[in-house]
Amino acid sequence: MPKDDKLVANPISRRFSVAPMMDWTDRYCRYFHRLLSHHTLLYTEMVTTGALIHGDAQRHLYYHHMEHPIALQLGGSDPTALAQSVRIANPYQYDEINLNCGCPSDRVQSGQFGAILMKDPSHVADCFQAMQAETSSPITIKHRIGIDEQDSYQFLCDFVGTVADAGCKTFIVHARKAWLHGLSPKQNREVPPLEYEKVYQLKRDHPQLEIIINGGINTLEQTEELLDHVDGVMMGRQAYQNPYLLAEVDQKIYHSTQPNPSRVQVLEQFAEAITSELAKGIKLSHMTRHILGLYQGVPGARKYRRYISENAHLPNAGIEVLYQALSNMTNP
Repeated sequence: MPKDDKLVANPISRRFSVAPMMDWTDRYCRYFHRLLSHHTLLYTEMVTTGALIHGDAQRHLYYHHMEHPIALQLGGSDPTALAQSVRIANPYQYDEINLNCGCPSDRVQSGQFGAILMKDPSHVADCFQAMQAETSSPITIKHRIGIDEQDSYQFLCDFVGTVADAGCKTFIVHARKAWLHGLSPKQNREVPPLEYEKVYQLKRDHPQLEIIINGGINTLEQTEELLDHVDGVMMGRQAYQNPYLLAEVDQKIYHSTQPNPSRVQVLEQFAEAITSELAKGIKLSHMTRHILGLYQGVPGARKYRRYISENAHLPNAGIEVLYQALSNMTNP
C-alpha cells in the first residue's frame, strides 16, 4: 500500500531487522511484528521479477503504512527486468529494495539468481546499477560469505569490493557459505559453519560500508555483542518463532524510553486490525499462523497454540477465536 503522505519513513538506521523469509514474512506477519517494535526494519518475502512483471504486482507489493520502515526483497538476475521491477515498486515507496544473492534453493538457482549470483560479482554490480538508477531508495545486497569451494576471505572481499565500486553501500552478510548442490535450503542454514570473524574483518577492511550480519542470531544479548563489530544485525527464524523478543528491541537496541507492549496489548491490537481483513474474505488461519509463538515460554502457551490451530481454520472462524485464545491465557 502506498504510504500516507503525512507519514515519513522512520529515520532510525537498520541496526536491527527481521530477515525476509519465504512463506512467513507476509504483510500480516509484518503488521504483527510492527505492533511489537516500532524501529525494527521489516522485510518482505522475496518477490521475483517475473511475479511483478507478469503477475499481480498489487498483491505482492501492497502493505499497510504502519509497516514502515519496510524493505522489499527482489529475486532476479536480469538487469533490465530488475530495473523494470523497481519501477513497478516505486509508487509503493519502500524504504529499501534488496537484491537476493544468498538463497541457495534449487528453484532459485534454476532462475539463475540467489546465491549463484556470487559467481559473477561484475554482473551483480550491473544489476545493482540498473536498479539504483530507477529509484531514490537505497538498493542493498544480501549474500553469503561464499559458495561451494569459493569460500576464501579474498573471494568475499572481491565480491563486496566489485559491487561497492558500482555504488552499493550496504551489504547484509549471512555468515555461512552456501552449498549450491547437495544440501537443502534448511541444511544450508545449519550445516555450513558460522564464520562471524569473516564478517567482522569485512567491516574492518571496509569501514565506509554498512555491514549487517545475519545467521544463527537468537537473542538480543547476542545482538548487542555483534553490534560491537558490525553496523547492524538481521535476525531470522528466532524472531518468527519467538516473536515477543521483538518487544524488547526498541528499548535494548534503540534505547527507547517507551514501555514495552504486553502480549495482551499486542494480541488485542492485532485482533482489531484483522477484523476488516476477515470482512474481505481472508481466512483467519492465514493471519493467525504468525502469532502462534507469542506466548512461547509462558505457562499455558501450548493450550493457546492448540486452540488457535484447531479453530482458526474452521469454516466461518471469526475474531472470537483470538479472544478465546487470549481468555485461555488470562484465565488458565
